[in-house]
Amino acid sequence: MSHIVVINTVIRDPVALRAACQRINVPEPQWKTVSLYSDQATGYCVELPKWRYPVVCNTQAGTVSYDNFQGRWGEQRELDQLMQAYACEKAKLEARRNGHTVTEQALADGSIKLTVHVGDSA
Repeated sequence: MSHIVVINTVIRDPVALRAACQRINVPEPQWKTVSLYSDQATGYCVELPKWRYPVVCNTQAGTVSYDNFQGRWGEQRELDQLMQAYACEKAKLEARRNGHTVTEQALADGSIKLTVHVGDSA
């Protein structure tokens, strides 16, 4: 039986966040307090390419803080890529934690198809 799932991503798992950063080839996130343009934020800081300020993922609160000045200080697609990578890595971790296997397929439109195999070792 096949099911389509839509995931609204909230970053709460540091392990999945590290895997997402590795997946998109950015440095491992570090927990710290940093200054954004007009505020401070505390959490796992992700340094995206050419972004003036880091993306700050507070896994305890489930918040993501950033300031890319509407794309002038960092491209939105890079944040979208981080969020997609996190969702993918978190889904795979949870499936495996429950004893399932997962296959992954990159689609032409940039989306990712994950297939969770329940009860077998595909």
